[in-house]
Amino acid sequence: MDKSIKRIFIIGYMASGKTTFGRALARSLGWDFIDLDFYIEQRFRKSVREIFASEGEEGFRRKESAMLKEAGEFENTIISCGGGTPCFFDNMDFMNGKGSTVFLDTEPECIVRRLVINNSRRPLMAGKSEAEIRMEVAKGLENRNPFYSRAQIVFPGNLLEDRFQIDSSVEEFKKRFLQ
Repeated sequence: MDKSIKRIFIIGYMASGKTTFGRALARSLGWDFIDLDFYIEQRFRKSVREIFASEGEEGFRRKESAMLKEAGEFENTIISCGGGTPCFFDNMDFMNGKGSTVFLDTEPECIVRRLVINNSRRPLMAGKSEAEIRMEVAKGLENRNPFYSRAQIVFPGNLLEDRFQIDSSVEEFKKRFLQ
């Protein structure tokens, strides 16, 4: 493995597989794993939803950026970012300067399918029909892809549905990018 890499930031749209892939990659490398949203919730003792409700998106994004910069100092760490993390402040510049950025490029239909299955866990998608979710995903990707495209590595996120696919994806990633 390239010893100069100290941290990997995983970015992509919600339900693209960032946490699933990041956790499996960290386990495989023997590194630490941080889900940035969970890190924020632990630090502020509030859910992301509660922070949004009390401080608005601007307040949440400020906290998110500060926590990204804190977590981004840890070595041998995989950091799974929220879908919007790269789109605010200087977050992409920071991540690109501190480590390797990986955009999990997941097909929109795959994202929609995952969101339909798990939409109760996603506040922005809760109560929406499949058609509404599809429209939201298309609009979200259109807005966020200019930020995601700044990642140093683009890796497919479609094949993260079961343990075999996850393990195969991790091995493929390591072979292609960490040799």
